Amino acid sequence: MKDEGLQERVLEALEMFRPMLQADGGDMEFVNIDENYNVHLNLTGACGGCPMALMTLKMGVERYLKDACPEINEIIQDNAVDFGEGYEF
Repeated sequence: MKDEGLQERVLEALEMFRPMLQADGGDMEFVNIDENYNVHLNLTGACGGCPMALMTLKMGVERYLKDACPEINEIIQDNAVDFGEGYEF
């Protein structure tokens, strides 16, 4: 990712959202921004193995991040747990 300004804004936005995850015993780790402007994260702590992690990621973190950085396409959880059918959104 060549746009260092974008990465800085993404990291700032993630830091603003982080306390909401930490309040429930979770956290997140920034991995990178790929060439398609997708942000890759790892959810850790209580969020790492939670069946609702994808919803938290898409409806919480992604929505917040897209408001702060409109050029971001989506957030991808690199360490997602596959819970099988019935947990797809």
